[in-house]
Amino acid sequence: MSSSKKTHTNRSGVKNPRQDFTASGLKSKLHARNRNREPYDLDALIELKPGLKEHLKPNKYGTTSIDFANPKAVKLLNQALLGFYYGIPNWEFPEANLVPPIPGRADYLHYLADLLAESTNGKIPQGKEIKGLDIGTGASLIYPILGVVEYDWDFVATDIDPRAIASAAKIIENNTILNSKIELRLQETKGSIFKNVIKPGEAFDFSMCNPPFHATRDAATQGTRRKVNNLTGNQQSTPDLNFSGNQNELITPGGEPKFIKTMIRESSAFAEQCRWFTTLVSRQDYLKDIYKHLKRAEALTVKTIPMGTGNKISRIVAWSFTENT
Repeated sequence: MSSSKKTHTNRSGVKNPRQDFTASGLKSKLHARNRNREPYDLDALIELKPGLKEHLKPNKYGTTSIDFANPKAVKLLNQALLGFYYGIPNWEFPEANLVPPIPGRADYLHYLADLLAESTNGKIPQGKEIKGLDIGTGASLIYPILGVVEYDWDFVATDIDPRAIASAAKIIENNTILNSKIELRLQETKGSIFKNVIKPGEAFDFSMCNPPFHATRDAATQGTRRKVNNLTGNQQSTPDLNFSGNQNELITPGGEPKFIKTMIRESSAFAEQCRWFTTLVSRQDYLKDIYKHLKRAEALTVKTIPMGTGNKISRIVAWSFTENT
């Protein structure tokens, strides 16, 4: 089907811009199992989070939408999405932390499910027999939450920030469906990723990670400025960095390429304890070096899985040290 732009008016008379939709009204870049492929039920979301109504404004296309440049509006929207579409009513975390966009985060889990299904004749494995490792889970705990809701998988979730672990623990405590499904572990060794969080004799079906993008705070600020400008059409010299998260979530020495290089190097030491190592890769031009490091680490199987939401294109790189994955 050809893609087209449409405008939808809901029961409240609010117009929502639809971009990258097929002629059927589905968001063409989202995974087929994504719960948000259809336009949001904005009425239902506002009913769940009434504060959303205060954050409606004309976007750069001239139609009324959520003010995506406002951190409070973005958080309220994603809280409403998680509550309405996923049945997670209590999702609170500090204002300074990254607010993950639910549709894009869900796609990572769906593509991982497809990857695992390649070894089970196309049937997606579900339930506690599947165990995932989330590297850098953050204060929002979003990947394990979605993995539990969608596939009933078990998770170990790690982070270098004790405050993020404490926030994640409260989310687990306040949502019954997550109880006994997610174990939290603090990474106490600076510069390490898998070391000291994967225990001897422990086995995982996959690891997943959304690496910090930037090498410096200036680079993070510039990235936030571009994001805000793209959303609003206005030039802002000093955007609110909280729009994109705190320093641990955004910044790592050497940026994303060095972080992934470290991940690849460390993964070889745990080759027999994790079936698939995976990571998001934000830029196409990082792939050449990533493949080089994977060859050096003697990964036997490497896959690159394209994914995208809206105007953003990303990809998952997955590698394994066994041929029969």
